[in-house]
Amino acid sequence: MTELQAVILGVLQGAGEFLPISSSAHLAIAPRLFGWEYQGLAYDVMLHLGTLLAVIIYFWKDWLEIFRDAFTAPRSPAGRMLPLLALASVPAAIAGLALNDYAETVFRDPLWIAFNLVFFSFFIYAADRKPAQALDEGAFSWRHALLIGLAQCIALMPGASRSGMTIMAALFIGYRRSSAARLSFLLSTPIILGAGLLEARKITPDQLTPAFAWGLAASFLSGLAFIWLLMAWMKRRNLTPFLVYRVLLGGAIALLFWR
Repeated sequence: MTELQAVILGVLQGAGEFLPISSSAHLAIAPRLFGWEYQGLAYDVMLHLGTLLAVIIYFWKDWLEIFRDAFTAPRSPAGRMLPLLALASVPAAIAGLALNDYAETVFRDPLWIAFNLVFFSFFIYAADRKPAQALDEGAFSWRHALLIGLAQCIALMPGASRSGMTIMAALFIGYRRSSAARLSFLLSTPIILGAGLLEARKITPDQLTPAFAWGLAASFLSGLAFIWLLMAWMKRRNLTPFLVYRVLLGGAIALLFWR
């Protein structure tokens, strides 16, 4: 893999992790489309570590408050956030361990990815158009954590989108768009960390090249940019442009890879 290829994959990861367009779909399809050697799911997951660093740095004040209040004021909204985020991560962690083989094989079929991109766009659209979205992060409860955590399990299938599924669930529950995005980003931290630790053992020494470092740097920098973009976007606008992109991409993939 060249440095340019690694940078492109890193940018796709940074965009897809936080925009509701599925980073795993882009990382699976791009090598097929451009004729590059696919580096494997472990490499894709390791690229996620760049976006993990991005979300930690972007929300460092929030994480500091969450960890501090978890021990000093556990009944406060920030103090309750840490155990609730942990609870919301449990379903995806269990599903990830149980379905890991499918995630590396069946789920990465281009036609399956195309179907997921289009199919779940309609559910995200319905959630995005739901009226009376007034809840903020202070309303986060164990029931909401479980519901959003269960929705996150769907994102094991490339094309569904982790951010798309978690934002969708939060919007259906009744959260404001900006609060739904913030919860989605905070929830990405434990799940990316867990997946990264699990897949790190599959990375071989020959993959730890300068190109790998360029990919991590690209995913980190683009991740910061796209977190900022979506947070600003969700304060004033809806998700329709991203959903149109998903449907067009899914249709294009289906046409290109239909046997």
